[in-house]
Amino acid sequence: MLKRCLILPGLMAAATAFAQAPASQVDFANLREDVRGLTQRVNDLSLEVEQLDHEKGQAGSDSAAALKDYATVAQLNQAVADLNRAIQSAVADSRKETLQRVGDQMEKLARETNAALDALSRSPPGQPAQAATRASAAGTAYTVQGGDTLASISKKTGARISDIIDANRIADPSRIQAGQVLVIPTPGDK
Repeated sequence: MLKRCLILPGLMAAATAFAQAPASQVDFANLREDVRGLTQRVNDLSLEVEQLDHEKGQAGSDSAAALKDYATVAQLNQAVADLNRAIQSAVADSRKETLQRVGDQMEKLARETNAALDALSRSPPGQPAQAATRASAAGTAYTVQGGDTLASISKKTGARISDIIDANRIADPSRIQAGQVLVIPTPGDK
C-alpha cells in the first residue's frame, strides 16, 4: 500500500506535465508511453503487495500453528511437578506393598519355626521327630529303659550300634534317656 501511495503522485505529476506541455505529437506520445509504463508498474506493485499480504497471512497462521506445538515454561513446570507427585505416590505404594509382602513372609516363617520347635519339644531329647512313624517304615520302635546304653540295646535287639545311631541321628551316644523311643533298624536295613 505504501508503494501505491508513492507511485500515484508520480502519475499525477506526469499528468500535470502533460497538461502544461506544448501540444506536440512526440511529447504527447512520450507522455502516453510514460503513463502506460507507470500504470504497468503500479499494477505490478499492486500484485506484489497482494502477494506479500498473502504470504504474511500464511506466515501468521503457520506461526500460530507452530506455537500450538510448544509449551510455556509454566506448563512444563506444572507437568514436571505432576510427574514428580505421581512418581512419589508410586514409590510409596511400592514400599507399602513390599513391606506387606515381607511381613507376610516373616509371619509364615515364624509359624513354620514355631511348628518345628513344638514338634521337637514333644519328642524326647536325642530322638528325631516322628520316630514312631519312621520305626514302622524302617524297623521297630524301642523305648529306652533306665540303665540302658546303646551297647545294651544293641545286644537286646541284635542291631549294630552304628545302625541305631544313624537311624536316630544321635549326636551324642552317651546322652540317651529313659522313655526315649528309638528306631531299631531290622538287620539288613540301613
